[in-house]
Amino acid sequence: MALNITNAQRAEILTQALPHIRKYYGEIIVVKYGGNAMINSELKQQVMEDIVLMSLIGVKVVLVHGGGPEITQMLERVGKKSEFVDGLRVTDRETADIVQMVLAGKINKSLVNYLEIKGGRAIGLSGMDGHMITAEKKDERLGYVGKITAVDATPVIDLLEKGYIPVISTVGCDNEGGVYNINADTAAAKIAAAIKAKRLISMTDIAGILRDKDDPDSLISEMDISDARRLMQQGVISGGMIPKVECCIDALENGVERVIILDGRIPHAILIETLTYEGAGTMVSKEKDHER
Repeated sequence: MALNITNAQRAEILTQALPHIRKYYGEIIVVKYGGNAMINSELKQQVMEDIVLMSLIGVKVVLVHGGGPEITQMLERVGKKSEFVDGLRVTDRETADIVQMVLAGKINKSLVNYLEIKGGRAIGLSGMDGHMITAEKKDERLGYVGKITAVDATPVIDLLEKGYIPVISTVGCDNEGGVYNINADTAAAKIAAAIKAKRLISMTDIAGILRDKDDPDSLISEMDISDARRLMQQGVISGGMIPKVECCIDALENGVERVIILDGRIPHAILIETLTYEGAGTMVSKEKDHER
């Protein structure tokens, strides 16, 4: 849809983005992609456009994705019912094979194709490639759900240095050939720390962290680790948001500068966060310093 703005206004918009482009030029940003932005076709197109634009202005973007809904659909097609414990999918050997097929195959390659169509240069990887993500069983009740024991970021760094956008599916492995289903938030945090990312952007289906979960206007725009821990103790951060915030803390304590919990339902949310002063969602930092 064409916007009714003049060429001078277009130029002004671009120059206003210049300080932000300068801040991120040559830096690494990890985007954890999932939720509604991954299912909605229009939002998916916009996320891909944002990532390609960031790449073209000199930002090194790594896309880490999950794919829970598509895994559930495939399991239903083969007559398997999905079972969850503490929000994690119970994964027997057959389910692990399906997870590998859906994540490392269909979803990963379709995202690579989207990025290429939009003008990016992308290569798909799974955590199994180069034994990037080594894992072990997290809990016997969960079967082949993996706890990450090591991340070898060499394949990712090699691709970034050659100008590619790495697209990583969160499937891990062990040294005996076992395949593990890895939580995408956990994998993104570990990968971001391993490659010394400046930002980790975690896309979600809510506005960010809310003081009142039923009031989208109660968004907390900034917090540090101590705030996050206090809000978890108070029950303000609860349910499925707890593991997401714990992953944020893990990334920050291991060298990531900022983590953004971003509303993936907002069109071009990544560009709003990175190329404007207002930003979007909740920014979590190690300590408060008021720099978005």
